[in-house]
Parts: sequence; C-alpha cells; structure tokens
Amino acid sequence: MSEREISADVAVIGGGLGGVAAALTATALGRTVVLTEATDWLGGQMTSQAVPPDEHPWIETRSSTTYRTLRNRIRDYYKRAYPLRANAAADPLLNPGLGFVSDLCHEPRVAVAAIDELLAPARAAGLLTVLLHHAPVAVEGDCDRVLSATVADASGNRVVIRAPYFIDATEFGDLLPLAGIEHVIGAESRDDTGEPNASEHADYRDQQAPSWCFALEYRPGEDHTVDRPERFEHWKRNRDSFWPGPQLSWTDLDPQTLEPRVRRIFDGDPDDDTQKDLWRYRRILAKRQFDTSFTGNDVTLVNWPQTDYWEAPVITSDSVVDTTAMERSKELSLSFLYWLQTEAPRHDGGTGYPELRLRPDIMGTADGLAKAIYVRESRRIAAEFTVLEQHIGLDATEGRGSAIFRDTVGIGGYRIDLHPTAAGRSYVDVACHPFQIPMGALIPVRVRNVLAANKNIGTTHVTNGAYRLHPVEWSIGEAAGALLAYCITNGRTPSGVRSSESHLADFQSLLTTRLGIPLAWPDDIRTRNTR
Repeated sequence: MSEREISADVAVIGGGLGGVAAALTATALGRTVVLTEATDWLGGQMTSQAVPPDEHPWIETRSSTTYRTLRNRIRDYYKRAYPLRANAAADPLLNPGLGFVSDLCHEPRVAVAAIDELLAPARAAGLLTVLLHHAPVAVEGDCDRVLSATVADASGNRVVIRAPYFIDATEFGDLLPLAGIEHVIGAESRDDTGEPNASEHADYRDQQAPSWCFALEYRPGEDHTVDRPERFEHWKRNRDSFWPGPQLSWTDLDPQTLEPRVRRIFDGDPDDDTQKDLWRYRRILAKRQFDTSFTGNDVTLVNWPQTDYWEAPVITSDSVVDTTAMERSKELSLSFLYWLQTEAPRHDGGTGYPELRLRPDIMGTADGLAKAIYVRESRRIAAEFTVLEQHIGLDATEGRGSAIFRDTVGIGGYRIDLHPTAAGRSYVDVACHPFQIPMGALIPVRVRNVLAANKNIGTTHVTNGAYRLHPVEWSIGEAAGALLAYCITNGRTPSGVRSSESHLADFQSLLTTRLGIPLAWPDDIRTRNTR
C-alpha cells in the first residue's frame, strides 16, 4: 500500500452526473479540479447504475447548454458508430432503444464515451485529474472547514487530496459522516416539515428502495438460464403487507392510485412495438432502429418494481452504508432474473423465459448486473435552506405554481416519485410543478467550504423524490462547480455569495450569460403539472 498527496482548487468526490457537471463547469471557468469515482465509469445513475435518464417534457429546449450537449453527444455517437436506418440517422431526437419511459433510452457505455469526450479538453489542458476506482475513506477537518479528503483504491493505496473547496457528489453522501457534517437520514415527520405527504413519525428506515439493475437480450430458441440463487426461495415466498402479492410476480401497484395491476414482460408478440409492456419500458437497443447489417437483438434495462429492495435500509441509523443490504439487493435482482427464466407465466402459455440472456458486456461487469446499485435516496445535508413539498407540490401549493427562489441556480421538473421503503411505506407519487434549485439547498449550515452536488442536497425525504433525477442532479453539479470557481475568483464563501445581493446577482448572471444555465421557468410552465 502507498500514500501520495495531490492538490487542486476544487476536489469533487464522486463521479456521478453531479460530480461530472461540477468538474466540467469549474474547469471551464479556469479552475483546477480533482474528480474521484469509486467505479471505473463516470456518470453515476446514467452509467454505472445503468438507468436511462428520467426527464421532464421540456428537456430538449429548457435545460442547460452542457446537459443538452451531453444528450446530443450520446445521439451523435450512435450516428457515427452504428449502422442506423436512414430515418433513424436523420432523426434529431433519436431514441436508440425506443423505450417509452424516456426520450433517450441508450446503453450506459455510450454515455460513458460521451462524458469522456466532454471532459477531454480539461484533462488535456491539465485542469482536470480523474481518479477512477477511488472511494473516500477519511476526511481531515478543522472546526468548520475541511482541509483534506483521502480516497483509496481496492488495494488500499491512498491519495490525500488538499483543496480550499470540496464537493460531495457521492451517491450516498459519503463525505457527510466522514467530515462530521450535520445531515438527515430517511424521513422527517409531518410535525417537522408540515408536508402533507410526510410520514407521521421521523424514521431513518424510511429510505426509498434502491435497485440493482441489469440488461437482458431476447434470443428465441436459446437457453441462458442462470444458476439458482441460494436464497431464491426466500424471495419467491416474500410478500409485504403493503404489496398485493409476492414480489416475484407480474402483479405490482399503480404508484399513483395504489391499485393492484398486472404488467408482464411481453403483452403479446415480442416484435409488436405497439405494446406498452415492461420489455419496451426501458429498452435501450431496438433492432428496428438499425439496418440489416446489424445482427444484434433488442436489449432492455430491468429497473422494475420486482427489483426494488425494501427489506432493510441501506443506510443504517449510525449513518453507515450496510454492505449486507447491498448484497441482498443484488441477490433479489438475480432471483428475479431466475424467476423470469424458469417460472414467470409466459405471454404465449407455459412458464419461464430461458431465452432471456444477461448482457454483462453492456453493463461492463462479470456478473451481468450494473457496476453499482441504483441509489434513489442519500444522506442529506442540514442545509441553509431546505426544499419542502409546500414549495413544489401541486396540491401543497394549491396549484399556484412552484416557489420562486431569490437564490435560484438552476431548474428541474419531475413528479414527487417515492418508491416503497424499508419502513413498510408504499409508493408516494404525487404531482408537482416545475421547480427551481435554490443555492441554499447546496450549502451546509455550518461547514463553510463544502457543497452538496448529488441527492444529498437540502431536500426532505418527500422532495428528494422530485430532485433526484438525472437532469436535476446535473444542474445541481453545474451550480456547485460554478459557485466554487466564483468564490475563489472573488474571495467569497458560498454563504457569502448567497447573502450578498450584488454577488448573488453577479453569480446568477455568470450562470445565465456565460454558461447558458436557465434559472427560472416561464410562468405558463411553472404553474403546470409535471409528469
């Protein structure tokens, strides 16, 4: 084992979408950055967690310049490298997988390539250092400042990163307990927040279920059945009081009405693209997008209710990430796959789809599952400002539209979408308005030189359900990277920028005029219901 030390203007710990956007923006403003990532893929929920982006209806025109660039580079990659049909190649809104949950369903490794392209100029200029396979293990602090963060690889080799400013862009908010930064785990009580959809009592177990995703190819006439997981019978028998039947079944709940429903992998002919079944829900490769020289098959991404792990919270009451819960989440996904291949009722009669084949090459792993668990909820900072349901919820605002924040640093839009939790709470899925991202939600109440830039910002358990999606995380990261670059240039702290009307106005002008980041919705959209 070895230890070395490096320094930069900004240390970004966590290479998900928020971390990438923070590094991209800070380097664009001339600052040096060290960016760390626990896996070997940058991009977080879009890549190592393998989830195509969940986005609002206005994403093609009302998002930041760099987020649109990322999406266009993903499309351009397919147009450069794949044998697309002429109509697909000419489509400016190309959707490679024709999945209907997103207008851009794509393979995760294509997003990795697009992100690498975006970061390449900063790396070549010596402004950006990227440390893959490095996770945070220690933080050195002094009262209300962080002095250094130490990251380590799987062999225990350590890198001590020193910087005047740090960004926690990790998936679980890993710097928060290491640095002693005040934070929240799970759900607040209704008495604490006044939110109509808050839990009656605060409960750390009330964390959104994560999922361990995987990709499947449909190969009729072949048998690709995986080994039977050791605890398959446990998952086959498992049924929870809030769920309408065994989790390994085609029956689940409508998230909005909580009425039981039946959704199958195929609703009929697998080649019939008029069906709105699970296969087409997050399909990431659609063979009909390619010409006859493409010999592959359709591939779908499995991120369905059957893989939501709500047996136990992943973050414990001691703010530790429970590795046993992580492994059991993976075991649930493999058990669901085995059930799919051996026992699932088929669309054409009989049971089991042995012709479903794992695609480890697409996931970049040996076991065929994603490199990392799909994280829906993190530790969250005790922030200078906390976003409540009353700021964004359709009913909670009585339909007047989302709150207008004087310190806005970006925009987003999505429903409040909460998956079941280990506290035994079912879906909470309610409408909200397109919203702003307040700077105060990125700033811890005490520590002066750290910002949050992932799902760890100052939201509640409820509003996290709207702020956790791909483009919002990207916008949070952009704002964090730009804010720290501005602080270094102007000799201010993040709190100092927020509290000064003149500096706040200057910074917001930087965001809009130089970086192309929208800060507000037109009123006719701000008052609408986000899907």
